Amino acid sequence: MEIAVIKIGNSKGFRLSKTLIEKYNIKNKVELILKEGYIILKPISKPRKNWEKAFKDMSENGEDQLLINDVFEDENLEEWN
Repeated sequence: MEIAVIKIGNSKGFRLSKTLIEKYNIKNKVELILKEGYIILKPISKPRKNWEKAFKDMSENGEDQLLINDVFEDENLEEWN
């Protein structure tokens, strides 16, 4: 894919199409990686963002119960000693 370098103020940059932005889930920032003659743009994702609030809400609503037992009936804990 070829894209043009454009003037942006005193700098230069390039535009990515909406299709690429959506396909690679690019939000507000990307990581710029320089490697062996290549420039790599990597989307920055924070998959655990806001988990703290979600866990707090779950606890307050009584929704933070175990879905499965943390110890199985047939589990042999002796071998871990």
